Parts: sequence; structure tokens; C-alpha cells
Amino acid sequence: MKKLIAYIIHWLLTPFRRAQRKKYSESGGEELPRWELPNDSFLPIISRYVAAGETATFVVKGYSMRPFLEHLRDKVELSPWTQLQVGDAVLAEIKPGTFVLHRIMSMDGENLILKGDGNIRGVEYCTKKDVRGLVTKYIRPGGHVLLASDARLQQKIQRWNSLPTFLRRMFLFIYKQTI
Repeated sequence: MKKLIAYIIHWLLTPFRRAQRKKYSESGGEELPRWELPNDSFLPIISRYVAAGETATFVVKGYSMRPFLEHLRDKVELSPWTQLQVGDAVLAEIKPGTFVLHRIMSMDGENLILKGDGNIRGVEYCTKKDVRGLVTKYIRPGGHVLLASDARLQQKIQRWNSLPTFLRRMFLFIYKQTI
């Protein structure tokens, strides 16, 4: 039973084999200094950079995007967006000064419903004007890059989000215990 659960988790969560991953290096291989700021101070700065047309890369904080993004382990690259679709991970300001990095679950014209992959219940509401950036890359430890637009990754995300709540809860519990 344990092997079956491990296989299912691997099947759901492993987007690529290592040979297909690209290396990412901001500094030519050197280790960059790391500063940690509170999200309420840091994310407005990131938001302004992305609004100016820049891309921004930062380490994610929080557990709401598990299993695809892990707290203080993974990085994301945010870019300005031109088009949004269901399944995209976005940085959105859900109320003044409150930002979330969550996935678009549904769209109705200008209105969006967002939810973290690791959230069993609870959603956030915003409009397209509140979206500050679109996640274009997931950057794993060691510099492995997963493009957010990759079809295989999108399939894994769709499969994960289509699971019944009790299965997601069980897999998240096992995932948390094995990290």
C-alpha cells in the first residue's frame, strides 16, 4: 500500500525527468546573498517592478501552493501578463496591501477566483486589474527550471486540482510528512 501511495504521489507531482530540465543561474554559478523581508513589504516592490515591464525572481514563502511550490525552497519568476487563463499562477493584490501567489481557478469576464494548490477550501476573489504578475518559471533547488507553460506540468496541475478534496487532503498530509 505504501508503494502504491508513493507511486501515485510521484505520478501526480513529478512534472519532468531530470534530463529534460534546464539549469538556471542568475549569477553565473555564484551563490547570491539572501535577504528575507516580510511579504507585506516585499511584494509591493516586486509588483512595481513587474508593472514597469521587468521580470522578478524571488523565493516563495508560505505553504498554500504545495505541492508545486515549497516554502523557502522554490523560486518563481514573475513577468508582466498580457493574457490570463485558468490554471495560471499569478501574484494578485486581493485587497489593498494584501498579496497572494495563487492559481486562477475560474474566470468570469474581468472577475477571477484564485486558490492555492495546497488549500483544501477557501478562495480569493479579484479582478484582472488586481493581477500584478504571471508566474512564467518555477525554479527548483540546484537551478532546475520548469516553464509554467509546459504541457506536462499543466497536466499535473489539472490532475491535482481535479482530485476529490479528501484525496488531496490525504496526499498533502503524506507529502508534509515526507519532506
